Amino acid sequence: MSGEHAAGSPHPAPDVAPSPAGPLDPWPDTVRWQSISRDLIWVELLRLAAGLLFVVVVLAVGWALSGSALFGAAIAAVLLFGCLRVVTIVRAVHAWGYAEREDDLLVRHGLLVRRLSIVPYSRMQFVDVSAGPLERAFNLATVQLHTAAAASDARVPGLRPAEASRLRDRLTALGRDRAEGL
Repeated sequence: MSGEHAAGSPHPAPDVAPSPAGPLDPWPDTVRWQSISRDLIWVELLRLAAGLLFVVVVLAVGWALSGSALFGAAIAAVLLFGCLRVVTIVRAVHAWGYAEREDDLLVRHGLLVRRLSIVPYSRMQFVDVSAGPLERAFNLATVQLHTAAAASDARVPGLRPAEASRLRDRLTALGRDRAEGL
């Protein structure tokens, strides 16, 4: 109805500008987001399976020793939780992304609580690359950024080692260059 008269109204309806997007909805479209490796799904699923297996075995032993049906119900609840967690793991890995801009690095993740971290290169103190046994088995690494403010630290999991090294080196060089300009 932009520019037209509303029925019964002597004044034209004002043009309604689209409301600006919030800081997280949608993720900024002005940057080129890099996704992480989908192999991180397998790493997280194996971690989940190990934890669930331990809990189910403990509950099964309790059920066998006591004969109480409550242990059976607890096993069913744990397995239901496991199924729901599988869905959230897959969706959570797809939500991770990072973008390198001229002055800062953006890291996004989260499903229910969406998080967008913006880390200025000049504020970075050091950059870690780590890989646990499962990550190494799937040829993955995590880049951890450390700043003066602990709350602003960010991490990018699920990167191939070559990309993790490239990102570490680039961030370190940019951080050094930006810090020298202060």
